[in-house]
Amino acid sequence: MSGKNINIKIYLENGVTFGGSAFGYFKAGVELIGEIAVHTGLTGYQEAITDPAYSGKLLCMTTPLIGSYGINLDDMESDKPHIGALIVRHKSDYPNNWRCEMTLDGYLKQNRILGIEEIDPRALTRIARQVGPLKALISTEELTEYQVSEKLNAYKAENLVEKVTTKQKYVIEGKKGIKSLHIAVLDLGIKNSVLKSLQRRCAKLTVFPADTSVTEIIAEQPDGVLLSSGPGCPDDITYVIQMIAELVHKKPTVGMGLGHLVLAKALGCNVARMKFGHHGGNYPVKSKACGRAYITSQGHDYVVTECSEDVVPSYININDQSIEGIRHRKLQASSVAWSVTGSPGPDTDFIIDDFLRMIEDGRLFYA
Repeated sequence: MSGKNINIKIYLENGVTFGGSAFGYFKAGVELIGEIAVHTGLTGYQEAITDPAYSGKLLCMTTPLIGSYGINLDDMESDKPHIGALIVRHKSDYPNNWRCEMTLDGYLKQNRILGIEEIDPRALTRIARQVGPLKALISTEELTEYQVSEKLNAYKAENLVEKVTTKQKYVIEGKKGIKSLHIAVLDLGIKNSVLKSLQRRCAKLTVFPADTSVTEIIAEQPDGVLLSSGPGCPDDITYVIQMIAELVHKKPTVGMGLGHLVLAKALGCNVARMKFGHHGGNYPVKSKACGRAYITSQGHDYVVTECSEDVVPSYININDQSIEGIRHRKLQASSVAWSVTGSPGPDTDFIIDDFLRMIEDGRLFYA
């Protein structure tokens, strides 16, 4: 049903409450609980909504007007939206773009996702930056602080990777005449843009579920392995970390997003929760090798805090000096924390080109 003009409240775990109006899909009496993710992108709401890395998140867009160019079927990062709810200042009721196929409101209704407007994203962002990770409860009911606290304390996020990974292995053929490389992709929450970027460059992709064994991957005889981005904490998928710790000695490996964190843990690095994460398309990172800066698209809550003996940082975040990329001194293993294909935001898919050249040349990764 439509939620237009229905008052709804966002109860934060620090005691602050925001009031707004529901749009998209609304069902009376249903309460939602999740973590707030503040996204600073000026555009790209469609890609963020359908990015598996935001599975279950209460996504708050800081740009005041969301939905102004509508929704199209070409820019989906997966086959459905993965967020728990969308929080905006204003939604656009009259999108204007030649590629528009439906409104944001209609898309959320179709996919049973709640939207909330008339919220001040600036105030919510300020709280998130001061307090850190924030759980929130969304309800139409007037709840006491005790009721909210009790419900939030009882909430426990499920294993999100198991929710978004492919259920079975599948093959994507690349374009004819392109490099004859076969890449194994471990799907921790893969984005369509990454698969398309690889498909343009490779002869064949074999995409595996997150719980695939080393034996199953090696049996396909890939030239290299890509660990995809995805949702949640790497410690929730220790079975993947253990598998990669073995696989990295057998095949060239590159990771991005959650794949970066999994590879880091597999190589003995320390990973910790960030205070408020990186979410948006405007994060500057600097290459340790050449000193060049790149603007990147990011969506992660965890960071490598310390490298192990044979691992060195390859990229550093210019804003907060956090480690954004790593490489191994002796193994063909490297990773970056951001989305190399953008979507939304700028792309830096030279990372994929470097990976493929490294496989062909049989050398170590670029620093």
